[in-house]
Amino acid sequence: MAIVKSYQKKTDTTYVYESEPYWDSEKKQSRSKRKLIGKIDKETGQIVPTGKRGRKKKSGEATGNEETGSQKLVEKLESTIEEQKQEILSLRTDIADLKKENRRLQSQSMKAEKKAENSQVIDEFIKEFGSLAERARKAGLFGKP
Repeated sequence: MAIVKSYQKKTDTTYVYESEPYWDSEKKQSRSKRKLIGKIDKETGQIVPTGKRGRKKKSGEATGNEETGSQKLVEKLESTIEEQKQEILSLRTDIADLKKENRRLQSQSMKAEKKAENSQVIDEFIKEFGSLAERARKAGLFGKP
């Protein structure tokens, strides 16, 4: 399918058609079927739909050169994409901050575990020392029991 432009000198208008080629076996020639899309607005250069596609709007409705629904949809989707990109960037920053905080907390946890291990060793040492001291007293090594 191709887009064909046709300029009419009489009306000074350029029409735009959708052209679909086919083979005419009777005449043994290539032919094409054309379907009118619209005409080109001289000021904006945009295609203005005509016929069924571009019937005039009733009074109070939008007319003419305003954006079509698909253009508005594209703009809305682009806006949504941009918002989502910003959200992703924000979330990536949050993730980086959380990873940093996680590393800090893991480091503190390891230090606390080492202190707890040292505390257990000290407690065991104190118990062992107490029992040795008690045996020594009983044996009379420190004087009167």
